[in-house]
Amino acid sequence: MEKMPFRQELDVVAPRPDVGVITTTDWRQRLPVLSGTTIVLRELRTSDAASLFALLTTEEVARFISPPPNTVEGFERFIAWTLRQRSAGQYVCFAVTMNDTAIGIFQLRQLEAGFGTAEWGFAVGSEFWGSGIFKEGASLFLKFAFDTVGVHRLEARASVKNGRGNGALRKMGAVQEGVLRRSFFRHGEWHDQVLWTILDEEWRGHNILWDGPIH
Repeated sequence: MEKMPFRQELDVVAPRPDVGVITTTDWRQRLPVLSGTTIVLRELRTSDAASLFALLTTEEVARFISPPPNTVEGFERFIAWTLRQRSAGQYVCFAVTMNDTAIGIFQLRQLEAGFGTAEWGFAVGSEFWGSGIFKEGASLFLKFAFDTVGVHRLEARASVKNGRGNGALRKMGAVQEGVLRRSFFRHGEWHDQVLWTILDEEWRGHNILWDGPIH
């Protein structure tokens, strides 16, 4: 999801306080906690803003996504916005955490009412690349998207120049459907994007086969 749906210049509502431990099973009220071996996916908290600002605004991470918030306060507004969008049933954003410190995010946005078709995206601090965190986080996130939210068709878009992102999607079993010409504007130029998809029957039938390690 290279085009972030959040636009900080239009968001002026004060951030909400941190949320506590999630106990409800309704993701529109609060997100579940998704626990893996080394990471946990959970609801974003206002206190995550500083670590996300430090990790997701570096050039190597931000070069192929819409400009992230450029201050800690901007990330606080983004976090508050994600909570409101989740409550409205339109968008989900998990913090990827290690030892309860946010090191990245996984996002899910509906492209049609009811999440029949949805788009997902991810960003993880570069110091954690090649560690297996993406593979673990994606497995947790996809299970949530298909089994809990009920997504039928899950799309992802990545710049053709984003070799790491495209490689990760290919290795996890996503299907390349085509190239969206000059569909993403970043750093003063238009980028072609690769369109990747996963269908619910592919997820349930094969649980998505990882074709080799994610580097």
